Amino acid sequence: MSESFVAPGQQRYLRACMVCSIVMTFARFRDEGCPNCEEFLHLQGSQDQIESCTSQVFEGLISLANPARSWVAKWQRLDTYVRGVYATKVSGQLPDDVRSTIEEEYRIQYIPRDGSATEAD
Repeated sequence: MSESFVAPGQQRYLRACMVCSIVMTFARFRDEGCPNCEEFLHLQGSQDQIESCTSQVFEGLISLANPARSWVAKWQRLDTYVRGVYATKVSGQLPDDVRSTIEEEYRIQYIPRDGSATEAD
């Protein structure tokens, strides 16, 4: 998991994806995009998309080495994502146009990671 290492001086540049809650630096989102959501968020190379679809305001960190086997990953709805560091709560809302694209074109139900909505069982 050395690709997730962030030097202490770089921690102020951490951001969390508002869809999957993975935590990476701004530069890493710019260079690689979101490993879980790039297909529909298109963060790679787009400063505007990164600023509107990720947040600097998040709480708690979860390190996942094997998301498919982790009960914490299942609880946080992260069990189908790549291994990495995830926030437990991400403040902010996706822009309406991005949200409608995700829900209409990709048939993905967007559930905010800020705790404002709960998943229906």
